[in-house]
Amino acid sequence: MPIETELSFVESPAQDADLLAVPFGSELTAEVELPVPVPALLAHHDAKGEPGEVVEVPISHGDAVRRVLLYGIGDGGPRALRKAGGVLARRARGRRAIDIALPPGAGEAGWAALAEGALLGSYTMRIGAVRARAVEEIRLSGPERARAAVERAEVTARATALTRDLANTPSSEKNPAWLAARAAEIAGREGLAVKVWEPGELAEGGFGGILAVGQGSVSTPRLIQLSYEPEAPAGPHIVLIGKGITFDSGGLSLKPTEGMKFMKTDMAGGAVVIAVLGALRRLGVRARVTGLVAAAENMPSGSAQRPGDVITHYGGRTVEVLNTDAEGRLVLADALAYADDVLEPDTVIDLATLTGAVGIALGRDIGAVYSTGDDLAKELLEAGARSGEALWRMPLIDEYRAALDSEIADLANVDSANKYGGGSITAALFLREFTGGRRWAHLDIAGVARTTADDGVFTKGATGFGARLLLDWFTAHYA
Repeated sequence: MPIETELSFVESPAQDADLLAVPFGSELTAEVELPVPVPALLAHHDAKGEPGEVVEVPISHGDAVRRVLLYGIGDGGPRALRKAGGVLARRARGRRAIDIALPPGAGEAGWAALAEGALLGSYTMRIGAVRARAVEEIRLSGPERARAAVERAEVTARATALTRDLANTPSSEKNPAWLAARAAEIAGREGLAVKVWEPGELAEGGFGGILAVGQGSVSTPRLIQLSYEPEAPAGPHIVLIGKGITFDSGGLSLKPTEGMKFMKTDMAGGAVVIAVLGALRRLGVRARVTGLVAAAENMPSGSAQRPGDVITHYGGRTVEVLNTDAEGRLVLADALAYADDVLEPDTVIDLATLTGAVGIALGRDIGAVYSTGDDLAKELLEAGARSGEALWRMPLIDEYRAALDSEIADLANVDSANKYGGGSITAALFLREFTGGRRWAHLDIAGVARTTADDGVFTKGATGFGARLLLDWFTAHYA
């Protein structure tokens, strides 16, 4: 569900607030009447001021009791403040409001991070009775120059929440047609053009990869296109492409049960594309941006594609399917080839929960970026560092390309002999074959797109990874 918490900005905190949060070590603590001096309180609780650390102090207020939260900010940087905001929002669950005093010296990046963290920490997704309601309102207070940063942070946080909503929706409701309908709703609300290819149009257009992946399901595939045109003269043309597998059973190369539990989130890359396109106008992005979501449901049935099948992708390239669970690259290949042939972009970025191998390589906190351009890779790495969605650049090792050779087709979709290993690398090399040599980056977000616990800015389920990163990249270079 969307973040229901309201966010407002004021220049000074309400001294009679029911729940008031003030940073450790700030001169603001001197303005709050506490029953015990702050140094003594911190010493009593052995508090060190680390991000996420909170000391709660009850204060008499007439016949009622107010509470002051002294919160740690660590080094005062964006990463620490983002975490602090998330923790404070969780502490305020079930309450009408929380007043949070921004650290005076944090600067725009820090203020935005705390606001973003507080809203993301308020995110909930539950079907049925709500166990713990998010705080109804967060009131941030600080210098007037923080206002614009807080407003931008709210746009980014709500786009991230939309990404999470789309990915968290159960596949009993979510199929390619449902995803296309949600994209059309967002397009109508945010002034985007929308086009959806249904199965007959996909067949006429030669989108063999999307059709092959979706042919085993009663829920037919779609290709979704969203187009953003800036009001000011357009800059370069950027294409974002997202994997939109609304449920991945593995097809006839069936996953084990444990591997299927979170596969409703296998369209997380597509969700990022939809949410990012919907936020561009609010952030004043000047580039022309097209989003493509290749949506299908990968299911086993009598009509499903088989290991050993050969499919023809958009543009005519043939691929031998050796593993039907390596389906994301098949739908992305069609979208990449179409973008190159028809859209003629200056830059292409795709996002996908593509390989389990990337989680083994980088764990659950860092996404992988592959790129044909050092400058683009550097820009995305910097955006990841600023936004709190860290990336690590991975190599496109040309020697590994031989793993994708097929005796009967132009390519195989996997390294069946496991000659080289590096499953995330060979998947990226497969995608590169369809980019037409354009300026391109691939984000493998399989390890970071979901989490199993509530922690900081994350709520169990989809993380929304990629939305903050890309919106930071767009605002840094095209706003």
